[in-house]
Amino acid sequence: QLQASGGGLVQAGGSLRLSCAASGRTFSRYVTGWFRQASGKEREFVAAIGWTGGLTDYADSVKGRFTISRDNAKNTTYLQMNSLKPEDTAVYFCAARASWSVENEANKYNYWGQGTKVTVSS
Repeated sequence: QLQASGGGLVQAGGSLRLSCAASGRTFSRYVTGWFRQASGKEREFVAAIGWTGGLTDYADSVKGRFTISRDNAKNTTYLQMNSLKPEDTAVYFCAARASWSVENEANKYNYWGQGTKVTVSS
């Protein structure tokens, strides 16, 4: 089970940190990722991170602004979001896949959290 938290309302240029806590199993051997879905749009890839945190991947739209990290001792993955823009407004979902390869396609992920809403005002 994955539990996402940390969403909220922030002004453009501000920061938020999302957390994704895993329970029920040890996710140290799972790739974890973040996806987002804006109102009326399809779910899109944001970032993903490998087992040890040494391998990451980002969508072009968030490169240089967002940072994904993980703490396997806490079974938690984080998404630090800086320089937020109104177009970052969406529901953010964390996901995990039981594999070593970092992927950016939603259908490659086996487990999903419930989502946390991020609203960036202009």
